[in-house]
Amino acid sequence: MIDPKVMKEQIAQIESKREFLLRLLEQPNLGTLRIDVNQAIEEIDDLLEEFKATFPETPDSV
Repeated sequence: MIDPKVMKEQIAQIESKREFLLRLLEQPNLGTLRIDVNQAIEEIDDLLEEFKATFPETPDSV
């Protein structure tokens, strides 16, 4: 079983990677990679939503 503190740290890392992907979307030369970046953001959003639904006592900013 994973320690809740470790899980929260991992979720925080995922949230920071999401921010990086959002900045990456601003690049004009992304080309078809934009589709993959959008998909990754959607999947991260789903993961974060599921995490917050499963552990509602966790504050929004981990």
